[in-house]
Amino acid sequence: MSLRSCTVLAACALVAVAARGEPFAALGDAKTPKIEEVETLLLEGTNAFRQQEHREKLKPDPKLTKTARDFAAFMAKTDKYGHQADGKEPSDRVKEHGYTYCVIAENIAYQFSSEGFATRELADKLVEVWKNSPGHRKNMLDPDVTEAGMGVAHSEKSDKYYAVQVFGRPRSAAIEFSVANQTEDTVEYTLDTEKFSLPARTTRTHESCRSGTLTFPWQKKEGKAEAIRPVKGDRFEVIKEGDQLRLRRPPS
Repeated sequence: MSLRSCTVLAACALVAVAARGEPFAALGDAKTPKIEEVETLLLEGTNAFRQQEHREKLKPDPKLTKTARDFAAFMAKTDKYGHQADGKEPSDRVKEHGYTYCVIAENIAYQFSSEGFATRELADKLVEVWKNSPGHRKNMLDPDVTEAGMGVAHSEKSDKYYAVQVFGRPRSAAIEFSVANQTEDTVEYTLDTEKFSLPARTTRTHESCRSGTLTFPWQKKEGKAEAIRPVKGDRFEVIKEGDQLRLRRPPS
């Protein structure tokens, strides 16, 4: 009798211990990956990709890791696949695991091969399929996420390996900054695409989960309003010198 090997792979992105035990081998000489090592390699591969694209490395977070592992285990147990496979959204799952998020994103995928996978082989295939898909790539390279959790589980029924990446930025890392109008005039400015009017002698505090772009129409560079990217703790003061408005950042 001859056996013909086959490989199936799929992935899905959103803009999230039977199943975590030793994988079942359909063939006696099938390769069996070490699940926890695969998870470690997924984070390493993602961080290598981020550094290549000039992004900051992600730190592993235990709550995001538990979220990713539990959802991978659910898909492996049920062979239901999708970001809402358990009837919940990625944001619901991270909240259930105690993660208070500012930004959340999720990648999922599964792999199947009748020959099984070596540990690094499985990790590399998952990373590559995510890198080569626009939606997954966007999540992997999101400049505003700072933490991640990886989960992988094996289905005893279908022999598929389900993988989940959960990316997050905690609420504690929200970008808070203020704009103070020290003049007697109303000041106009734009944060991303939203326009604001700031009355005389007034301060407004902004809190954002993502790094935004702050522009003042009177502050020009090469004929265009100069864009500023505030960071946490920034304070901007608008003052008037003669007839001209000027922006300054007082020392903290």
